[in-house]
Amino acid sequence: MRTVFSLVLVVGLALAGFAVYMTQKYFSQSQAELNYERELRAKTGPLVQVYVVNKVKKYGEVLTKDDVQLIYWQQSALPVHPFQKEEVLFPPTEKDPRYVSRQIEKFEPILAENVTEPGKPAGLTSMLEQGETAFAVKVDVASGVAGFVQVGDRVDVYWTGSVSGASDEMTRLIENGVRVVGVDQQSDNSGATAVVARTVTLAAAREDVARLTQAQATGRLTLALVGTTDTTVAGKIEVNSNQLLGITPEQVAVVPDAPKVCTIKTRRGADVVETPIPCTN
Repeated sequence: MRTVFSLVLVVGLALAGFAVYMTQKYFSQSQAELNYERELRAKTGPLVQVYVVNKVKKYGEVLTKDDVQLIYWQQSALPVHPFQKEEVLFPPTEKDPRYVSRQIEKFEPILAENVTEPGKPAGLTSMLEQGETAFAVKVDVASGVAGFVQVGDRVDVYWTGSVSGASDEMTRLIENGVRVVGVDQQSDNSGATAVVARTVTLAAAREDVARLTQAQATGRLTLALVGTTDTTVAGKIEVNSNQLLGITPEQVAVVPDAPKVCTIKTRRGADVVETPIPCTN
């Protein structure tokens, strides 16, 4: 009897010890997970809710409540001008919908720059900034960079023509880093492929548009793509045929006119004598 009692006591103590061990292990794991969560929260910072689209929304499409959802976003990495409240994204006093002005990918935050104001359709005017106007440039396969110019790119504009008093044509950089807002009849890149465009629409100030108009009327315009990370401002760039071929124009020597000599002729018998006299005119 004592043996059975001792055996039960030993088993009970073992079970109790095992229970204490498992409890300590559980609390240790919980504490480790809690510490990890605190460290992660300290690194990421606070999270905020923003509205994103739950599917790809293309340019010109209507944005509805079924197209959006709220997700948590790291506040320190939050883009500029996001929508965080439903009454701001879909004002209850507005009956007209918003339109997508730039293609939005799935789960991409909805920004004020990506949608229009309620009731305002998406169009070229929504892409122009304050003080900008749109100007269309006629292009072909050569002057249009073989069709690789797309909306949002930046281009340099070169003018080729002749000026009064010059014997040959010249090429000059007239605009630097102009933003492209349209290619043919497209003002977005939805499904864009490399095609030879006939017109490229540029966004420029009114003074620059006047210069481009004059340049297009007096010569040929050519576009050159600028790299997305290129922030350099080009100075005066001008090349003519002689500079291109390395030809130095010959200098024509100017021979001074001989001094004017005035004489008077006097006949002396059969001889005629010329005597120099001062010139009166």
